[in-house]
Amino acid sequence: MKNKDNVYFLTLGCSKNDIDTEVMISILDKNLYNVVETPEIADIIVVNTCSFILDAKTQSIETLFELAELKKQNLKYLVVAGCLGQRYPNDLLDEIPELDAIIGTGEIEKINSVFDDIKNGKREAYVGNINSPYVEHSKRVDFKTTQFVKISEGCNNHCTYCIIPELRGRMRSRPIENILDEVRYLAEHGTKEIILIAQNTTDYGMDIYGKKSLAKLLKVLNDVEGITWIRVLYMYPEGFNDELIDAIKTCDKVCKYVDMPLQHINDQVLKLMGRRITKAETYNLIEKLRREIPDIVIRTTLIVGFVNETEEAFLELKTFIKDVKLDKVGVFQYSLEEGTPAYKLGDKVSEDDKERRWNEIMKLQSEISFNKLHSKIGKNYKALIEKKTDDSYVGRTYMDAPGIDGLVYINSHNMLNIGDFYDIIVKDNNEYDIYAEEVN
Repeated sequence: MKNKDNVYFLTLGCSKNDIDTEVMISILDKNLYNVVETPEIADIIVVNTCSFILDAKTQSIETLFELAELKKQNLKYLVVAGCLGQRYPNDLLDEIPELDAIIGTGEIEKINSVFDDIKNGKREAYVGNINSPYVEHSKRVDFKTTQFVKISEGCNNHCTYCIIPELRGRMRSRPIENILDEVRYLAEHGTKEIILIAQNTTDYGMDIYGKKSLAKLLKVLNDVEGITWIRVLYMYPEGFNDELIDAIKTCDKVCKYVDMPLQHINDQVLKLMGRRITKAETYNLIEKLRREIPDIVIRTTLIVGFVNETEEAFLELKTFIKDVKLDKVGVFQYSLEEGTPAYKLGDKVSEDDKERRWNEIMKLQSEISFNKLHSKIGKNYKALIEKKTDDSYVGRTYMDAPGIDGLVYINSHNMLNIGDFYDIIVKDNNEYDIYAEEVN
């Protein structure tokens, strides 16, 4: 009997890449391949890469050169998957001779045939179909208490700073029944929190149902037995409507948590970014969310140093942060990305000014965050326990998404189960985390 080849998967970048890696693992021919946890014993290594911003590209390329060194030992084949390969297929093949194949973002279903090809000496980039449908017949294999679920692929926004539509294609929503089947499957295997993701979740369903259908999806998923929390990320502000706000408000399993990438508040900056919302509409939406859902937590991401961000525009952004006092804010310094519409405009803000503006926003937001969390002292929440340290348990409340937000550190005289929910009372806080005790 022929020995199986060991395959090691390494995922870089966002949770969408994590899902793509799980799909590749799930459809891998288990009669021929064995998935291993360390690269040193692998016959084949697949690196699922990111190239969204400069730092992500740098990390991906450095990782590839590092793993290429294993070709001097036992490694037979090195394969690149994901956005970096989709973006620079020819450059990667030319510059990294140890590289054996590239699997583009729309070609992951071909992983077994790609492996066949490289064993036969073929060296090629498979990047031709960025608009392929989601691989629905795959079954997730990495069962966790918290799982991300992709509800659509690609994006139709075409923000001028973003390369994603060129790498991931147009928006392709998954049918509600397929998403429902996946969530039920995950729940049957122990998942209690699902996090719905896409490039733009609020536009979900426009392509296949002719209207925004995230609200309908949330109501369907709210009835899945075994699921306690449903969280939604990347909710573009222009996609909110009354039906969606009502679904977040009334569905008991849907976390009252909105991750809403705003990027800026100045109308001129927003227009040049290709964003489809104005300053006034942003203020009105935030006010409406807080009025309709009083315990709502709002997270956003911002970009400082975009090509036309004057000092006056930046001060307007600071005023916005002071005015609305959002719960969570992530800030990026703009990086010029070739292939985007904004690239030809150049990089007009100095790196020193970008760094200064980033620091000013982060300092301002840290004070707001501290005061927001301090106001929760004495209040009770439900917390999901994720791990235990020497002196406390660590988890999250509905107010925090994994990997991007804060944590709750919980003292308890009882033995708490990892992956279960417990009632807690907040006792203290710092800028981003809270300290609590279990409520017996």
